Order: sequence, then C-alpha cells, then structure tokens
Amino acid sequence: MMLNDTQARSLTIQQAVVYDSDTGRAEKVAEVLRELSLEPLLIDHCALMRAMIQTPNNPPALLVGDVADCDWVELGAALREQLSDIPVVAYGSASVAEQLIAAVGAPRVRRLTFPFKPAVLGTALRMPAQATQAEINEVAMPTGSSAAIRDVTRLIRQVAAHDSSVLILGESGTGKELAARAVHEASPRRQRPFVAINCGAIPAELLESELFGHEKGSFTGAIAARKGRFEIAEGGTLFLDEIGDMSLPMQVKLLRVLQERVFERVGNHTPIRCNVRIIAATHRNLEESIAKGTFREDLFYRLNVFPIEMPALRTRIEDLAMLVRDFSERNVAEGRSRVELTARALKVLSHSPWPGNVRELGNLIERLSILCPNRQVDVSDLPLKYRPADLLAELDLSADLALPVETLESELEAEEALDEDREVMSMLSSEPSELAVVQLPPDGIDLRDHLFTIERDLIQQALSRAGGTVAHAARLLKLRRTTLVEKLRKFHMLNEAAASEL
Repeated sequence: MMLNDTQARSLTIQQAVVYDSDTGRAEKVAEVLRELSLEPLLIDHCALMRAMIQTPNNPPALLVGDVADCDWVELGAALREQLSDIPVVAYGSASVAEQLIAAVGAPRVRRLTFPFKPAVLGTALRMPAQATQAEINEVAMPTGSSAAIRDVTRLIRQVAAHDSSVLILGESGTGKELAARAVHEASPRRQRPFVAINCGAIPAELLESELFGHEKGSFTGAIAARKGRFEIAEGGTLFLDEIGDMSLPMQVKLLRVLQERVFERVGNHTPIRCNVRIIAATHRNLEESIAKGTFREDLFYRLNVFPIEMPALRTRIEDLAMLVRDFSERNVAEGRSRVELTARALKVLSHSPWPGNVRELGNLIERLSILCPNRQVDVSDLPLKYRPADLLAELDLSADLALPVETLESELEAEEALDEDREVMSMLSSEPSELAVVQLPPDGIDLRDHLFTIERDLIQQALSRAGGTVAHAARLLKLRRTTLVEKLRKFHMLNEAAASEL
C-alpha cells in the first residue's frame, strides 16, 4: 500500500533506523518504511547501535524489534542524551518494549503489533514526543477492579504529581515494580529515565559501585570509569527494589544521599549533585527489621513518606478473570497462543491461595498458552497443585457453569446456606418420626445437640447405604453434594467417609 502525495509530504522524517536481531522481520519493516518514502538503516547488534548514536548525523526515527545481549541501561542513557527528540516505535516482544520504555521514557515510545500497515506506522512517526494529558491518564495501572486495587490506583495518581519518596509494600509477586513504574509515568518526570535496581540481588560489596558509579582503577576489575544508577536516573526516578535486604553500611550512605542530594563515585571524593525521585519497595516488615536492628529507623522514615500497600492476590480474587485476560493478551503479543479458561477452571483457580501472587498467575497462564494452544483450558488441564482432590470434592463441577469468576464463590456460599435453611425448615414442619422427640422432657432438652446427633446419624446411615460414595449419599438425603461435603467437614467425617473419592 502506498500513501498518497499529501500523506507522504506530511511526514517530516526522511530516514529511520531498524534495530532488530531478526533480520527477516527487519527486512519486512524496511519494506514498509520504503512505502512511506523513508530510507531504512538496518542494525542487528548493540555495538553498531552505539556507533550509530555517536555519529554526527543522528537519524530522526528509531524502530526496535527484539535484540539480544543489549544493556538498555547504558544504551538508554545514550539514546536520551543524543537522540532525545526522535520518535521511537517498539514492535517486538513485550519484554523488550518494557525495557525500551524504561530506558527512554513511555511518552517517546509507540508500541505497534507486527505486521503493521504503512499508514499506521506513518501515524506513529508523526506523533509528538510530548505527552498529552490523555496519555498521562492512560498510564498502565495495576490490573483489577477490586476495591483494594482502586485504592492503589488512587494513591498512585495522588502522589505522582509530587516528588515525595514512595515506599511500596507487599508480598513478593504482587506487582510492586509495576506500581512504581505507574508513579513515574504519571509524574512530571515521565520523560526522564526510570531506573530499577534490586538491592537484594547484588552483593553488598558491589552495590555501592552500582548505585554511585566508580572511577577507573578504584578497585580490582574497574578497567574504566562507570556511571552509577543515580547518575543514569538523573532527572527521573530511581526504583530501589527489596530495600529491606540492603546492608547497614549501605543504608548509611543512601541516607546521606536522601538528606543532602549529593553522592560520590567509588574512588573519587568529588561530590556529585543528583536530582532523582526515590521509590523503594520491599516484601519485608521494616518495622520488625528495625526492632531486630537490621534496618535503620531514620532511613525508614525518609523512605516511608508516602506508603502504598500492594494487596495479595488471594485478598482480591475478584480480579482473577481480568488478570487472566491481561496475561493472555501479553502472551498473544509475544507470539504465544491465547489462553481461555472455562468457568469451571476459573472457579477452581479462585480457591487457590496464590503464594506467588500475580507473578505466579502470569507464569501459569504462560505455561497454559504453551500446553493448551488454540483451545479452552478446563480443570483437567490445570497443574495438580491447583486442583487438589479435596477441593474438587468440595466444589460442584458437574454443572455447566457460566458465571463470572467474581460471583462464583459468593453464589456457591449462598446456595449452600439456602439448602441448609430449607433442610432445617423441613425438619421443623415434618410429621414427628420415631427419631424425633414427641414430647419435651420435664427438664427440657438441648435442641442443638439433639439435632446435631440426629443429623450425624442419618448422614452416617446414608453413607453406609451408599457404600461410602458421597454423591449417592447426597441423593438419599436430598442434598446438594457440596452441602453434604460441608456437613462431613463439620462432623469431622470427611476423610473417613469420602476417602475413595478424594
């Protein structure tokens, strides 16, 4: 497809760089660029990309696919300094696109799904670099519609406009880095870099160099001077993940930077002023760490200006279906199959404790996209850990469920409560039987205990007559199977009675 003359003249860009390790795909992108009357320059190696950035005649557009062995921290700094005004298009995997966004800032990056049409690419290249208010409002927030996530989103938007330090708390896998990125992208610093570092993944003796940089020869292996994360993040946001794992000596040095906004490179005593926003995160209880003497109280109060608590997935299970759709879309964008779960499978997953939280769910959806391509995923397709036998016995999965996952659990509980109420009313309104008390004894009776004994004995008789099969016993008692399972739990009869089924 060729653009008409008016469209072609509206493009002010004459050349574009295509940075992609997939040479076949890069050639197809080049064909689209030629249809836009743009000259493509294909690059497939990080060293060539660095050389291109350093040339006097910088290209006015950059398209990025998937690249291997690329240091986006270093390359991103060069892109921001030398190519600060050019539009950037990411058309590769989501992981590379996210690294690119972190390196140069979300307002400059336009994400397209390959293959794309010339008109779509032309529009992306004409879009201005400055973020509009609409773009700010469309910042990627944590996925979900639960009250807990709505509160998180509200807090992110409230604090984003200010430079206050933010401390994000929550279990591992709850999405603390995603929340930190959202704060940055919704802030006035969004056009500057977002730099993340995991304080728990870097040895204590190397963390100082990673944060503050070092001079050549300052220690063994320092063959050249290197900027630290504070310098790379200048003007933007520095995300200190797992701050609770930072050693006490490093906590002292970090506290000085937060107080004075000045640091020194390793091997150099010249102070360097910095202008970065600090967002920290941890899965640890820092107040307990303070009590144990492993975390400085003064640093805690410097970081804890604006705390945000990320809720565990098990406490917002109503977001499960939305999260599944979100992860499924990401898999499609990365070239894997779409994942569609049946209502039965969603119901089973909604009862999982999710110790790994949203990260664990994302890993599961990616696994299912590989194992179950182009078909619905049912309960039998789930890994065994997500469908334990006692849970399957407890849930009634024989019906064709069509309810959304957020209503399944509450509706199940309501149905079971209604069944129990009906049963009690039936007992009260029925004609007296030989098992019932015809007349009230002179000293009265504990009605609750009496009914408890009658109910337990009848259930035991039904199980004996049904040969221990819970489903058959439930039919004899005119109960739902799930209601009988709950009663077996109440009477501590579940393991004994339903061993063959569980």
